[in-house]
Amino acid sequence: MALRHRLCALALAGLAGATFAADTPPTKLHLVGDHWTAWNPPASLPPDAKIHIVQKGDTLWALSAHYLGNPYLWPQIWEKNQYVLDAHWIYPGDPLIVGIEVAPAESVGATTEITSPPVAAEPAPQVSDAGAGEGRGEGEGEGDLAGGRVDAQTARRNTPVPLGSESDIYCTGYIGDLDEEFGGAIIGSEFEDLTPRLNVVQDWAAAEGLFGRMDALKYELTLGDVVYLDGGRSAGLSVGQLFTAIEPRAKVRHPVSGDVVGRFYAYTGRIRVLTVQEERAIAEVVQTCAGVHVGARLRPFQPEPIPLARPPVQRPVNDPTTADLGAAPVILHANSSLFTLGQDHVVFIDRGESDDVLPGDLFTIYRISLKGQLPIPVGELAVLSVHSHSAVAKILESRYPVYVGDRLERR
Repeated sequence: MALRHRLCALALAGLAGATFAADTPPTKLHLVGDHWTAWNPPASLPPDAKIHIVQKGDTLWALSAHYLGNPYLWPQIWEKNQYVLDAHWIYPGDPLIVGIEVAPAESVGATTEITSPPVAAEPAPQVSDAGAGEGRGEGEGEGDLAGGRVDAQTARRNTPVPLGSESDIYCTGYIGDLDEEFGGAIIGSEFEDLTPRLNVVQDWAAAEGLFGRMDALKYELTLGDVVYLDGGRSAGLSVGQLFTAIEPRAKVRHPVSGDVVGRFYAYTGRIRVLTVQEERAIAEVVQTCAGVHVGARLRPFQPEPIPLARPPVQRPVNDPTTADLGAAPVILHANSSLFTLGQDHVVFIDRGESDDVLPGDLFTIYRISLKGQLPIPVGELAVLSVHSHSAVAKILESRYPVYVGDRLERR
């Protein structure tokens, strides 16, 4: 029996974005040892790993709070257990790596046991001797710093939090070359060729309709549906392999120069290989975004952890940049039909790995004045995933509407 792990309602409160498969657990379980699970736990685990065996009622959120001291660090546990394909569902009996076993302090001299990932220390605030400890009763907060009490908002801002959700990375896509090459494709599904052929002269069942082929009982493929692939053992496929389903979309033009910079490729879901023949393979859909279609291209799945960072303080309007933003990075594209964008929207920027952009980088969004005034700070965004010449980012805060073409300055 699967255990519900609602990330949007708990771990990512305030960071909107629908997470995939939140209401649809995997339907195909198998027996591993003495318990049922949808995943394939590793047969052996690192000898120095601290292991937790999942119990009924566990969630990654709660386990992160227990072992790492901060529930918002749950992606660190998920990253260590990549056999868990959907962080919403963990199963009693499955082993989870939750940290590293550290030798006792007495065996290594003055070494102190550390069971959670280190966080860069903030400089200690200066407290005057006259105010230190005065007027502080039992159960009060952190004390008075320079005459002001450290409140809960300051504490939250000093705590690293996930900058996005799983769907922000796995249900968006990337900007690539106009004609990207892929190693395989989905060439059919279990729902095709099931309609009767009513006209033996004209094969209407093979026609394309508004919602796909007319001989398919189901067009939008979802969790658990079976698909057929155009490669097999001869193409290097093996049972258990994971692939991302990708659909080519429209060309992308640079909003400043107008030049075509590539094509947008949308992620539509993920599949896992079940059976392999010499030239063909059978797979099942294990994660969907907006539905997987026959004809989708395939690329090996690469897991990406959600970057953590301290939430940035939005730059005030009366603190404009003095930098020349003429050649600054820009918001290049948004996978949305909306003209105006804002907080929690996912966008693409025109800088990537080749420009030393990394996941977790923070940028201030600026609007160039049409009247020669100083640029106006309109929001903040964070980089979630990088590609060669572009990156996926999420708008964390927006004071005014954000548009494709707005300039960016790294914080």
